[in-house]
Amino acid sequence: MSVNPAMITHDVVDPVAIGGWWAEQTGGEVLAENDGWFVVVGLPNGLRLGFQRVEQPTPGKNRVHLDLEATDDVETEIARLEGAGARVVDRQQIGDFRWVVLHDPAGNVFCVSAAH
Repeated sequence: MSVNPAMITHDVVDPVAIGGWWAEQTGGEVLAENDGWFVVVGLPNGLRLGFQRVEQPTPGKNRVHLDLEATDDVETEIARLEGAGARVVDRQQIGDFRWVVLHDPAGNVFCVSAAH
């Protein structure tokens, strides 16, 4: 028996807005809005992102976050994401592997690295 990833869900104040933002950034599409309390975004690779409405997201670091691989130059992708409302919060490196930590417009953490 095994499990397969089906959806990665984040608690947010405005699921419709942040779900639309992630759909636009990933080339995905909003599959369901469920009266604004839960939004499902389908990604081109079949994975789904979920955004559920909460009064106040849990403070501190996310317990789950997205690790994304840039399809082109990492810095070009970071600049594009910043232009769309993301904010760089840190840059990390372990050996030759480097990644950039960002917040989406709702404050959710995600990381971008070069494809490897």
